[in-house]
Amino acid sequence: MGTEEAARTTTGSGALDGGCTGPMVPRLALGARLRALREERGIGRADAGHVIRASSSKISRMEAGRHGFKLRDVADLLTLYGVTDEAERATLLALAEQANTPAWWRHYSDVVPTWTQTYLGAEQAASLIRCFRVQRVPGLLQTPDYARADVRLAHPDAGAAETDRRVALRMARQRVLHRQPATQLWAVIDEAALRRPVGGIRVMRDQLRHLIEMCRLPHVTVQILPFVAGAHAAEGGPVTILRLPGGQLPDVVHLGQLTTALYPDRPADIECYWDAMNRLVVEAESPDETPTILHRILQET
Repeated sequence: MGTEEAARTTTGSGALDGGCTGPMVPRLALGARLRALREERGIGRADAGHVIRASSSKISRMEAGRHGFKLRDVADLLTLYGVTDEAERATLLALAEQANTPAWWRHYSDVVPTWTQTYLGAEQAASLIRCFRVQRVPGLLQTPDYARADVRLAHPDAGAAETDRRVALRMARQRVLHRQPATQLWAVIDEAALRRPVGGIRVMRDQLRHLIEMCRLPHVTVQILPFVAGAHAAEGGPVTILRLPGGQLPDVVHLGQLTTALYPDRPADIECYWDAMNRLVVEAESPDETPTILHRILQET
């Protein structure tokens, strides 16, 4: 990605204001540019790391957008890579400053583990989110009561204050669906997640009504994978794919686990998950049928 493209990606519209979306996009943009400059010069990660008094693994994390940037380190790398143009240096150093801007969810640092920060950054910056859920309704579509029941199941030892903060964070994340321009959400939900009364019958009925309302939003698409569909393309479990704005940054694949998360980043792996997601939407019921199905489950609940 060129310097001008990187700048447009991070400074184009208000939707990418760092206070709202966090440092994820500028980190990815700067990391991709530093990697391209290094490879153009034929410099290994170990040599680049030596210049900034760091390891090759730190260079790898920086280039993948998973590490913050010290301005001195970026300046030293640009010198190593032969970047002498003052305008280009200024643009990339500005990206480094944006990449270190604290995200709004820093206020929830006590309930946001390090491995979740990458996902939050991508989610809040994404122009498109595609997801598949088996056991639960996606967090971006949950009601407060459903979210509270979900949090209690995931964190049974959490006290009332911690539970409240986890629920508040989940509700704050949903602002991506109500900002301008809103993030496009395309969710496939297994029927099991809609039949399991998380939080009890009343909470579940309210959640089903909420899903019906959310389906009316033009930027929200919900499909249901019915039991009768049998085996499906994503039997490995829940998956989320996030597409970042600008058309130049790699998609982010998120595989949530009990105590951590995986982020496959090889192009072949990302393509594999896209293929599974695209097959899922064919195997699931049409989005036009979703309200009818939800009404039927609501009547049976």
